[in-house]
Amino acid sequence: MSVRYLVVPQWQGSPSDRAMTLIDGARAIANDLPSSVTTTLDVPLEAGDAEGTGIHRHSSLRLVQERFARALHDEHSPVIVIGGDCAVSYPAVRHAAATGDAGDLALVWFDAHGDSNSVESSGSKAFAGMTVRALADDGIVGGSRIVLAGTRAWDDAERAWVAEAGVSAIQADAIAGTGPLLDAVAASGAARLYLHIDVDVLDPSEITSTAWAEPFGASLEGLLAAVRALRERYALAGATIAGFSPRDPESTAGDLATVLRLLGALTARGGQPTGTTEG
Repeated sequence: MSVRYLVVPQWQGSPSDRAMTLIDGARAIANDLPSSVTTTLDVPLEAGDAEGTGIHRHSSLRLVQERFARALHDEHSPVIVIGGDCAVSYPAVRHAAATGDAGDLALVWFDAHGDSNSVESSGSKAFAGMTVRALADDGIVGGSRIVLAGTRAWDDAERAWVAEAGVSAIQADAIAGTGPLLDAVAASGAARLYLHIDVDVLDPSEITSTAWAEPFGASLEGLLAAVRALRERYALAGATIAGFSPRDPESTAGDLATVLRLLGALTARGGQPTGTTEG
């Protein structure tokens, strides 16, 4: 089974004042993808408005989600989504959930941040910080099938919701050991996985092209080992790489190499994984 890439240079879900550099990050990654299996989604440049939802820039986010659904309407292969901000994973996980059996999908969310606020609890009103909560509240993935990995920057409301919803949380320094992560996924009973990777899950010593760096993150080798271990045991329903936010040309090349190693781990052949289509 082949993999398709969908590049979504969305910035409107981010709370960062550097949000528009996410466009540059998505485009930089896209340049290294096989063109024959890569589609770039048209994302509006305008910020958009809340449309009475309480979600910042909601109109543009809604438009992207509509275009996302149309682009993947007849797609049944795993899709690797290249963001853009973390909110690109909302339509991506929704699509992946719809392509399999009901309730067979688990979500592993590698991210320095919980992204688990509600509209009411969010201080920024940015949807990237609500994506995990929205996926659960909308019935796309149940809380007991969500694993937050490497999260170390929490709001109080997020902590409370994670405990209430039965979401598993794995500390950044436990990712490399793979055992706790594999145990959490096994406990979910899932057959398929969606893997979301915000590059800020990595320690700042590993990558600089992030808008919200947090200390004491995962090592690159540890994260690669975790992705490989999950791929060996579970079918890949889809994946996202998000949050690549280049600061300057000098750092971009080295950080892009890091991102491409993560892509390689996601799409490697062998075991349960799907493999890639060469282009």
